[in-house]
Amino acid sequence: MTTRRPRPTPLPSPAERQAFGRGQRKRFEREQLAQAPVPNAAGRDPLGWLKASNRGRVPELVAVRHGRMLANPLAFYRGAASLMANDLASLPHSGVMTQLCGDAHLANFGFFASPERALVFDINDFDETLQGPFDWDLRRLATSFVVAARELGFKPRVGRDAVDRLADAYRERMRRFARMDTLEAWYLRLTSQTLLKLGAEDEAELAVIKKARRSTARVFAQEATEVVDGRLMIRDQPPFVYHDAAATQREIRRFRAGLPAFLAQYRASLPPERQRLFDRYELHDVAVLTPGVGSVGRRCFLLLLVADQRHPLFLQCKEAGASVLEAHLGASSAGSPGQRVVEGQRLAQAASDVFLGWADVPGASGFYVRQLRDMKAAYKLEDFTPADLVEFAEACGYGLARAHAKGGDAWAITGYLGRSKRFNTALAGFAEAYADVNLADWQQLAAAVTAGRFAAFVTEDKAA
Repeated sequence: MTTRRPRPTPLPSPAERQAFGRGQRKRFEREQLAQAPVPNAAGRDPLGWLKASNRGRVPELVAVRHGRMLANPLAFYRGAASLMANDLASLPHSGVMTQLCGDAHLANFGFFASPERALVFDINDFDETLQGPFDWDLRRLATSFVVAARELGFKPRVGRDAVDRLADAYRERMRRFARMDTLEAWYLRLTSQTLLKLGAEDEAELAVIKKARRSTARVFAQEATEVVDGRLMIRDQPPFVYHDAAATQREIRRFRAGLPAFLAQYRASLPPERQRLFDRYELHDVAVLTPGVGSVGRRCFLLLLVADQRHPLFLQCKEAGASVLEAHLGASSAGSPGQRVVEGQRLAQAASDVFLGWADVPGASGFYVRQLRDMKAAYKLEDFTPADLVEFAEACGYGLARAHAKGGDAWAITGYLGRSKRFNTALAGFAEAYADVNLADWQQLAAAVTAGRFAAFVTEDKAA
């Protein structure tokens, strides 16, 4: 008697997944994605939302965060991910899910090294990563190009052209990823050479790539360390790197006290072969590191480890809170915020840092760990011409499509996008409208600070 083996439940076919995307397009038409909130509308409380996003941060550094956001509308936008999350949650969306960056603005794309030492261009910030509608990342990224174009003094058409190029690149690449061999799509990376082929090769782009190749731990050690009593130690460079300051003495004391347990937990988060690599290093020094605009106030530390008494390794230990998206999309299934960041980054990035891991500290929500300098470099927006900005939008569209195809379903996303320009038009309409919202919110913060109703230091040195 022959026993019948149970057949596994078949997975949905590409045609069925694409049909799902088309079905979502009927439920939430692409034109609806152009909808944006009205500045100063009833129910919108940008300053209240901003204050709420300060919960859990180092209190003495909150004013520094506000001061950085006051610099200009683009700086404000970079620090206002929670405000935009609140707005997006009240608007129609595609309903087609992927692993979101969660804070996909143009300054969060750049170069870094793959484990094989190839220079790749990709998203480099996943503090807010979570599963969510793919268009949320696109709308945040597109708006950042309009805000940047205005900040650089370009004509309005430059921002529109950048968003159109971004949308075209995303749609075209997503179709390619859907049709690729599954493993080929998973392995694909946007290298520096691929990026050069996308647009006209110029000296500025080559300079960024050259800078990234020079930016290694050994080179960084020459400027960031000094020998104290025969040991390599971190050199103070306030307000960016320092050992002791009034605002953070208790934070670094608490971190140092729990460091043995922290390092043990971090080590356990690494794959076994990388645990062996980590074991070759010994800890030499710990300092405070000041993070960027959106992360100001989050606890961040720099660890200097050394192998064979002469080979440096710099690890950034950065506090991760709940994603700004969790209040609207549901809590992460990860065990801690640090684990959420690491798992999201490993899923969405083409190649992640070999030392990427996580650990917890008593009294803090959780940390993720990665190398501080590993062939990392970013473009200087202030040096961009209008053509540079549009070309950069294409590269970011390509990179975001690759991340979304790896962390989601390219067939479903393609089904929603379609082949027409309707999605482009909606995205451009939203980006221009939300740039106006961002400007109004920035002006509201500036007015509140001027009136003494919102604390801020214009320079960070006062709180450092």
